[in-house]
Amino acid sequence: MLTRLKQSLVKDMPRLLSLPVKMCPFALQGKAMEKALALSFAEAIEEGDLDFLEQRWLKLNVSDLAASWYITFDEERLKVQANAPQVDVSFSGELNDFVLMMGRQEDPDTLFFQRRLKIEGDTELGLELKNLLDNLDIDDLPSWMSEPLKHGAAMVSEYRVA
Repeated sequence: MLTRLKQSLVKDMPRLLSLPVKMCPFALQGKAMEKALALSFAEAIEEGDLDFLEQRWLKLNVSDLAASWYITFDEERLKVQANAPQVDVSFSGELNDFVLMMGRQEDPDTLFFQRRLKIEGDTELGLELKNLLDNLDIDDLPSWMSEPLKHGAAMVSEYRVA
């Protein structure tokens, strides 16, 4: 019974989250994402590892949420906007695949070669971003971020029905 409930939750989570994502004002989404990105990439920002993203734009598309965010690096911080003057590289995939990737249950290469993560546009920029994600240590994040990511990724990994 509990297993079926968890499988159902994993399967239905994108549908359940799509309405709040649509209803939440973008300004609030952007601020929350900027804060999470600042914490996640604090060391990379401090070391100048994100300079390659200056005046460049990443489109992050979560297809099953029907949601996209545009991210750039400007004035020593990651900025999130509702649209961008151009898109240099686009990462798109489903919510559960991003959860698996960020929770370290799947690596970006595996998702890419299984066609579950699509990277389009500037290949070199996409590779730099992928390498940056590979070097992100989830254990360096605050526990209020890392623990839900780890638990969510473990649950998706165990209960996802292909």
